[in-house]
Amino acid sequence: MLVLLGVGRGDTHDDAAYLARKIAGLRVFADAEGKMNLALPDIGGEVLAVSQFTLYGDTRKGNRPSFIEAARPEEGRRLYQHFCDLLAQQGLHVETGVFQAHMEVHLVNDGPVTLWLDSADQQSPRRS
Repeated sequence: MLVLLGVGRGDTHDDAAYLARKIAGLRVFADAEGKMNLALPDIGGEVLAVSQFTLYGDTRKGNRPSFIEAARPEEGRRLYQHFCDLLAQQGLHVETGVFQAHMEVHLVNDGPVTLWLDSADQQSPRRS
């Protein structure tokens, strides 16, 4: 599973823990009947976690994104590493990108599942 992790200003260890638990437990892989019932641990899955501060790019004004809501690099690095450590503590093999480096990440999207998770959702879940 490819995880693009954006760390925002004010994010905490609790936010990282919530996301690590949620990602490890997401039942997004097909079982023998083709239903999405299996999580990463069930299939022996691995995680590639890439820090992606640009997820906080605000494009509402002008044509140049503002990244003011992204965490400062030192805080982003600390929470990114904490998040990766928490995934590993759940028995998942975790590979990481290089923090603050230009990287090329190639993705073959094998299936229809792309999800957006926000740790703010743990405080106030959406209602339909």
